[in-house]
Amino acid sequence: MKKAFQPVFDFLLFSNIFMSLCAVAQALLTFYLIGSKPVFPVLGLLFTSTLGIYNFSILATKTGDPLKSPYLRVRWFFSHYRLMVTLTIVSLLSLVPLFVLLSMESRILLIFLGVISFFYSIPIFTIGEQKFGLRHIPWLKQFLITLVWTMSVVLLPIQESLHFHLTTISLHDTTILIAKRFLFIAALTIPFDIRDLFDDRKSGLKTVPTVLGEKNAYLFCQILLGGYVILLLLFTRGSIDHNFLALTLSVILTGWLIFKSKWEKNEYYYFFYMDGVLILQYLVVILFNWIWTFF
Repeated sequence: MKKAFQPVFDFLLFSNIFMSLCAVAQALLTFYLIGSKPVFPVLGLLFTSTLGIYNFSILATKTGDPLKSPYLRVRWFFSHYRLMVTLTIVSLLSLVPLFVLLSMESRILLIFLGVISFFYSIPIFTIGEQKFGLRHIPWLKQFLITLVWTMSVVLLPIQESLHFHLTTISLHDTTILIAKRFLFIAALTIPFDIRDLFDDRKSGLKTVPTVLGEKNAYLFCQILLGGYVILLLLFTRGSIDHNFLALTLSVILTGWLIFKSKWEKNEYYYFFYMDGVLILQYLVVILFNWIWTFF
């Protein structure tokens, strides 16, 4: 049974379909927290853009013989090269009709985020004979990833909900919602850089772990999650309801998974459990809402 399911599991993880579902789940969480019905063009665009951009990034950063890479994800991706190229092209082309369905404000936001995502890995700068992309600029890697994710799964759903008059939300609450999701996603990105600490040091890439060290980087993750809970109290104005309990539980679980990642170095742990927290957070909130309503 396990052997039969393994190819499907690998396909979902390493083709970035699972990662795309994580983006959809985080957008659904935003719609729920602001009391809005989901705007389906937003969900469709987030799925296809995440899939297309993540796959494009892997294709654009191909070096040497990827089939001999020490990373299972890279070996799997390029062993299914034609399928991945096709999936990437289809995903990026599908953005066109979805993009047209959005408001002008959202289009401007997406163009800005798209430019950042496109040039994240592409070597557009040159110093001497060395070429590098935005991700190689010291301290910028984590910030750009977190910024693009936060704006995509928080600000984009809010803009579309306001455009279609599906909800009302103050600038104060919008700011706090963006800030706490920024902290949450930032905490999740750091363990991936801790895993790649040796390679990043070797290439001279300045990330949080290469600057602070592995131990302090783990501590920094917990500080970010602590800041999330503080902002969560501000967003709920001190009221302890089912949403607060659900989100706090998801943060505690995330903190535990980050701590456990010290020993769990296999790629399945990172790409399923660590990334999967983005889906689990939404599911926990929905479960708590159902229990709260039922009782």
